[in-house]
Amino acid sequence: MAGNTEIIDAETAAGMVEDDHTIVICGCENLLLPDALLGALGDRFARTGAPKNLTEIHPVVVGMGPEKGLEHLAHPGMVRRAIGSGFSYLKTSRYTKLLKENAFEAHMLPMGTLFQLLRDMAAGRSMTLTQVGLGTFVDPAGEGGLMNDRAQTSLAERIELDDQTFLRYRSEGIDVAFLRGSTADEAGNISMEDEPVSLGVKTLAMATKRSGGKVVVQVRRLTRNGTLHPRMIEIPGIVVDAVVVEPTQSISGGALNPALTGAIRLPDQLIQKAEPGISRIIASRAAEEVSAHDVVNLGVGMPIEIPKLLASRDFFQTVTFFPEHGSIGGTLGDREIFGANINPQAIIDSTQVFDYFQGGGLSISFLGFGQIDSVGNVNVSKFNGIVPGCGGFIDITDATPRLVYCGSFSAGGLQVAAKDGRLRIETEGKYEKFVPQVEQTTFSAEQSLRKKQKVLYVTERAVFSLRKDGLTVEEIAPGIDLQANVLDRLPFAVRVSPDLKEMSPQHFQ
Repeated sequence: MAGNTEIIDAETAAGMVEDDHTIVICGCENLLLPDALLGALGDRFARTGAPKNLTEIHPVVVGMGPEKGLEHLAHPGMVRRAIGSGFSYLKTSRYTKLLKENAFEAHMLPMGTLFQLLRDMAAGRSMTLTQVGLGTFVDPAGEGGLMNDRAQTSLAERIELDDQTFLRYRSEGIDVAFLRGSTADEAGNISMEDEPVSLGVKTLAMATKRSGGKVVVQVRRLTRNGTLHPRMIEIPGIVVDAVVVEPTQSISGGALNPALTGAIRLPDQLIQKAEPGISRIIASRAAEEVSAHDVVNLGVGMPIEIPKLLASRDFFQTVTFFPEHGSIGGTLGDREIFGANINPQAIIDSTQVFDYFQGGGLSISFLGFGQIDSVGNVNVSKFNGIVPGCGGFIDITDATPRLVYCGSFSAGGLQVAAKDGRLRIETEGKYEKFVPQVEQTTFSAEQSLRKKQKVLYVTERAVFSLRKDGLTVEEIAPGIDLQANVLDRLPFAVRVSPDLKEMSPQHFQ
């Protein structure tokens, strides 16, 4: 023990969580994952039945895979209420299974709103006001962010202030924070030199201390007082109650880690190229929307192919890629490290990222879609038996002037052939992604039209735009029959632009 910070083991840390406690957890999928702490907590419940009836708050999806992250909490009775921006992309998730079985209340907030709520909590403010999410499923006028039948009362309420509508969230108290860093000194100061993201850990710690709770940080190593440079400290020791040293702590990003943290710069020729297929076709067309000097956000899925296709273009070096988890510059890697850029120019914290995004700092964002409906609403948060959630999607789309949604026309076995600049549909997918009404509104077309955003929907066979009178077909792929391959397969009528164009043959070589 040094100062007020104890050096303890994971089992002791798990013992700090009591029945009915509220716990906040950091992590982004398998980045910055405090898995030793979560594993010890889950093991304790499996042995003793305690702690039970927890409220857990996770700003980002925590863990991705068996026995990782929130999967450690997947025990009936352990969690009473879950609050997050997402849950899991995997159909095999036991935590999602419990959610769908109404084993606990499930609530969802946009990621940026959750960080804002935690920051307000750290400052002692009793509420958070935001216009982010109006018209979407987090709006009480719709679903109120309620993700299952067990959740009955929305965490948000609509209020009118100065003739404007806001969503108001009340502050939640926090009893324990489970966080992660790289190195701790004897006074509990935490550095994060091995991590490509910080995910608001300082804000989570401050919110917990303001609530009178305990902050526990899992690290890889311990060092003497005075050996960490003050500028390296991400979480100051004054807000850390205990440190758990876990030498086998997983390395965020695996072999690419030093290129994600900025320790090295990966040569351009080692960055992967886009493979032929539907994703490449869609990303190739979408990439036409990028201009020199754009600040570009890329969502999970097909959009991450775009930098690979832009690499050969002259203006590529003037484009800045900026995901919501804080890497600025460089280029996105594959799905496994989504949220961290290869060769970043700078890395900032998620709380500042969303300030920038909500202020309209992005030029353009490319995002995936699960469903699109007749008026142009988009669903990415709940479909096909999975509950990936909204993540930062609602925050990103709120104030960005140009939005491009990228996805295949159908899913589940879609097969196409691209040759000599033409496209042929060989087998249609089993699941329709264009539907009369989306299962959940993650993007509100009505709100977007009010804000005068430019919105495109890019598929492998056609490009649609959002207009006041609905979706309009703007482009068609060479070789595609507009009537048979597009219009007849839509469950609703769309306009066809009088200036209908063919997509460039270069996308189909």
